[in-house]
Amino acid sequence: MSRSDVESKAGKNRGPEPGFKRLRFTIAYCGTPWRGWQSLEGGRTVTDELHTAIRRATRIDTRVHGSGRTDAGVHALAQTAHCDIPDTVRMSTESWAHAVNACLPLTIRILHVEECLPSFHARFDAHGKTYRYRIWRQRMLSPFEADRAWHIYGPLDLDAVRWCCEQLVGTHNFVRLSANRGDMPETERRLRFEKTTRTIHRAELREAGDFIELEFSGDGFLYKMVRLLVGSLMHVARGREPKEWFASLLSDSTGPQSNQTAPACGLYLVKVEYPA
Repeated sequence: MSRSDVESKAGKNRGPEPGFKRLRFTIAYCGTPWRGWQSLEGGRTVTDELHTAIRRATRIDTRVHGSGRTDAGVHALAQTAHCDIPDTVRMSTESWAHAVNACLPLTIRILHVEECLPSFHARFDAHGKTYRYRIWRQRMLSPFEADRAWHIYGPLDLDAVRWCCEQLVGTHNFVRLSANRGDMPETERRLRFEKTTRTIHRAELREAGDFIELEFSGDGFLYKMVRLLVGSLMHVARGREPKEWFASLLSDSTGPQSNQTAPACGLYLVKVEYPA
């Protein structure tokens, strides 16, 4: 394993090792067949497929580092990632995308490749993300939307959802609207406010034909946070809890967590934002 495979103890390897350069990728994928973004034992993740495709296309063993994880079944319109390759490789960035895509499954595509500053880090330099969630509203789910949207048929109080979206904008402790990854006891996670506080810059509901779309932009999102946001908003929309219940999830960090998790199939990572 090379140094480029390993993050430093501080959590950042700020540049490639001598003799290497850094490439930045923009990647789209349909998450349905995959176990998520992050490499796992047993494979079948987006990262594992990228590693295999790069090796087949270029005979280079490298590690791809993404801006963050997406769960099994979650899609991405523009995930950002980077990897380090030897300086001796003379392939153009366009040739890189073409060669690696030829070795990838059709559900994963590299949209863009560019050589970036050695200090660029896809995860640690990211300062914002946008997620979109799609909900199909008609009685019958289109077969072309299976595993692409959450099917909800019936009356929904969308005015209540808009009110809740207004409450979301700002800085809040999202401990009740996120899940524990299992890396610490829940009692400890509840006390570490700095780990569960995030700022939402925009929360919008759009009606678009057969769909409702919910879109959230913020400085970062916790584990399962967007799916819990959407599930809780739809819980209110269906009249199963008042909108004040949703507001209390933001204002009172001592109460029980929401257990309303929307399915992964409707969630899309739209973009990752970096300093200019």
